Amino acid sequence: MGRMKDALSKRATKKLTAERYLARFNAEKAVLARHYCNIFKFWRTCPFKRCRKARTCSGDQTACLKRSGKEIPREIQWQARQQILASTPAQAGPPERTARQFLPGSLLEHGL
Repeated sequence: MGRMKDALSKRATKKLTAERYLARFNAEKAVLARHYCNIFKFWRTCPFKRCRKARTCSGDQTACLKRSGKEIPREIQWQARQQILASTPAQAGPPERTARQFLPGSLLEHGL
């Protein structure tokens, strides 16, 4: 038991470098963008047949958000964000938690 506790404390004290933080942050934003595309069912009007056929975003989530994101009222975007925040796992790290604070339109503004 003592060895496991030591391993956990060593892991907890390990610093997250700026490069690693940014990589995790950007990865979470990409996952989040695809998730928003699926929540709002942008695949219904997607120009890519594979997205319509799979009934899920299977293409470029950034293009999807740019094309259709402005059609979603801010209140609906806010509600979707609240659902995502509520479903954030307790063990999610700071980069992931920070990325989940963004509304869909804000993801594009901050360089997805």
